[in-house]
Amino acid sequence: MGSDDNQGKLAGDSGACLDRLYGIIESRRGADPSSSHTARLFQKGRAKIAQKLGEEAVETVIEAMRGDKDLLIGESADLLYHLLVLWADCGVKPQDVWAKLLARDGISGIAEKAARSK
Repeated sequence: MGSDDNQGKLAGDSGACLDRLYGIIESRRGADPSSSHTARLFQKGRAKIAQKLGEEAVETVIEAMRGDKDLLIGESADLLYHLLVLWADCGVKPQDVWAKLLARDGISGIAEKAARSK
């Protein structure tokens, strides 16, 4: 199977991949912080989780501006991971976000933003 085949398979499985990662993240809640980075983040609290998400967002932007695709991919993965940790800490389920995205499907960004401000 070529890399194009693998990319197609992953693209079709993207939501499921993030759902699985979310499940792993949830399973680390209450785990030993000395053996789990995720447990350590939960132990440090929401402010630290949000700080890490912000750092990863900045690093993602930097790699995008540098034009290094491989580093951008790595930073994007880190960003998604930290976003999922924040969601878990806040009690937000990926399905809730997927439902919101589906509800916006077919609506222009301009129209969607205008509807939010009302």
